[in-house]
Amino acid sequence: MYGYRLGAIGIVITFFTIIFSTVLMPMVLFQPKPSGHGNDYSVETVGNSARGRQIYVREGCFYCHTQFTRLQDRGYGPLVHAGDYVYETPHQLGTARTGPDLTNEGGRFPSQWQKAHLVEPRAVKPGSIMPSFSYLSDVDMNDLVAYIQTLGNKRLPEKFVEAPDEYRDTTETGRALAARKHVDTNATASSNAGRGIYTQNCASCHGLEGRGNGPNAITLEKKPANFTRPFYKQYDDPMWFYRTSEGVAGTRMPRWNQILTEEQRWYVVAYLKTLQKDHEETVDNLDQLNKIEQIKLPALTHEEYEPHTGGGE
Repeated sequence: MYGYRLGAIGIVITFFTIIFSTVLMPMVLFQPKPSGHGNDYSVETVGNSARGRQIYVREGCFYCHTQFTRLQDRGYGPLVHAGDYVYETPHQLGTARTGPDLTNEGGRFPSQWQKAHLVEPRAVKPGSIMPSFSYLSDVDMNDLVAYIQTLGNKRLPEKFVEAPDEYRDTTETGRALAARKHVDTNATASSNAGRGIYTQNCASCHGLEGRGNGPNAITLEKKPANFTRPFYKQYDDPMWFYRTSEGVAGTRMPRWNQILTEEQRWYVVAYLKTLQKDHEETVDNLDQLNKIEQIKLPALTHEEYEPHTGGGE
């Protein structure tokens, strides 16, 4: 009996030691200083966003959306640091990503787009499983949008889109990649060579002119990118090469680094850089899809058309 008591006491001591070392002690000792990239929701100037944050918590948005960028994240913007969360009590880190991460969501889309997304998610993002929040009052809706627009608004980089470290010259891997590059991606000859590779491998989805209107586009739930969008002007060579090499998660785009050589991918990059326009060229109907109707087959002669009946004369 005495041994059982000692065992029970040991278990209790172990339990409280774990709680103290993993929960209570970090709360006391870990006191990061504000980084200047977080929002103080107690300030009057962000009153609407403070109310919006309460609505975000009340509606359980953190069940599906995280608010922390991870080291392996691609295209979610800059990483966060401990000091960014000083005013986030309770924090909205979340655990699941049924929906996209929202760490740097603020400013990515206009407020009217965000409101339309909340009212009818699938109207602006086909295939979304997010429920409609149309039951919220206009005041609640506007406050929630105001909160969303503050996320990452003090952490925005000069360019939101940036290739992962291993593709940039800030790392040893990126410098090695740049040293192997022998294609001038700004040369006309390179873009002409890239057009041939693009036509053979990419045009079936993205279209001959990169408008996302290839013959396969109509069958895809996640539509191919329209490269005429001015948005793509912010892509630099490493970002284009990264996307061409690794594709886009959640789409039908393959990882071309499994098929094309580095040189071929750099040629494709040279061509892709020529597609961006000052105004997006949209595809509004099926008649604008790239087709092959302009290809005419040679007419058959009368002798070729008439079937052979067999037998000889």
